[in-house]
Amino acid sequence: MAKDSSFDIVSEVDMQVIDDCINVTKKEISNRFDLKSLDIVLDFNREEKTITISTTDDFSLSQVKEVLFQKMIKRELSMKCLTVKKKEQATGGTVREINDIVNGIDKELAKTITKDIRNMKLRVTASIQEEKIRVAGSKRDDLQEVINMIKEKDYTIPLQFINYR
Repeated sequence: MAKDSSFDIVSEVDMQVIDDCINVTKKEISNRFDLKSLDIVLDFNREEKTITISTTDDFSLSQVKEVLFQKMIKRELSMKCLTVKKKEQATGGTVREINDIVNGIDKELAKTITKDIRNMKLRVTASIQEEKIRVAGSKRDDLQEVINMIKEKDYTIPLQFINYR
């Protein structure tokens, strides 16, 4: 009797790495001559999993986001882990943008991923388990094909593969 192999597809972000990126970004902003004179507030809320950027105008907002993305890329974080929740005009003519940190796979995307796996016509099963997807099959080569297919597709969130056994 052959034992099934399996792995989990997840979307997880290490909050400490995000915190480090925020702190390094704040330090660089305070040292850059084009940004240090502006009133820029960069706030990370660990409980709500949000990053709030407040600045004087859209151009400086894009500059701050660019610095933040550079720091995230250096720490091997995908830019897909941030989604803009709300962008608004704040008091005093300032601009505020609230970004959500993606953590976990939502139901609709999980259904799309499992459908893509079923369409491969391999002898594997994909099941949604809360915020992750478990893929199981008797052949490890089939599981490797599934991993390669998911890496090639461009999903809206970063995906990782864990618990491969």
